[in-house]
Amino acid sequence: MKAVLTFLFAVLVTFSALAQNFEGRVLYANTYKSKLPNVTDQQWNDMMGTTQEYFVKGGSYKSVANGKLMQWQLFPGTDNKLYTKMGNAEAAIWNDATVNPDEVLKAEVKKNAATILGYQCDELTLTCKSGVQKYYFSSKLALDPKLYENHKLGNWYDMLKNTKALPLKFVVDTPQFSMESTATEVKPMKLTAATFELPAGVQTVKSPY
Repeated sequence: MKAVLTFLFAVLVTFSALAQNFEGRVLYANTYKSKLPNVTDQQWNDMMGTTQEYFVKGGSYKSVANGKLMQWQLFPGTDNKLYTKMGNAEAAIWNDATVNPDEVLKAEVKKNAATILGYQCDELTLTCKSGVQKYYFSSKLALDPKLYENHKLGNWYDMLKNTKALPLKFVVDTPQFSMESTATEVKPMKLTAATFELPAGVQTVKSPY
């Protein structure tokens, strides 16, 4: 379970827009397929959430999920820490985003692989120690990889340096589960710096994973 949670902390998604870094909100629909005999698809969906709300501005992002276990994640971009709030703990745990327990073994791009929300998308396949990850992206939704060059956790920088854009869809396959996340809405909007601040009074502890 520790390996599963470590990977889940690293599944982070943000978005960008035409010719410049996107600022705004993206809604995703998520589905999980279990590979564990003692955990059902529905249990994964209930724990991790079937919808996610992502907010991004520059090198900062926040996601809010409707899962019973996974509540929110925050990457302020100021201390290079990823904060995760779980439903079974009072404190938010943090991971050093410069540390990545995974490794990308191969990266391949396939042109014109899908159309999502009207965007013609290419497909990036990352073959990793943890399994296979696929990202569907459009050059019209660009993001400067330099904003996240120290965000190694979750292979995030490896993904961005190959796509120079954020995914409209991603598919992750691991020994524990397969997950598919697809954008259902992209909404540009101006966000304040306060959006990416830790909630007042929240305690933080270093992740044991």
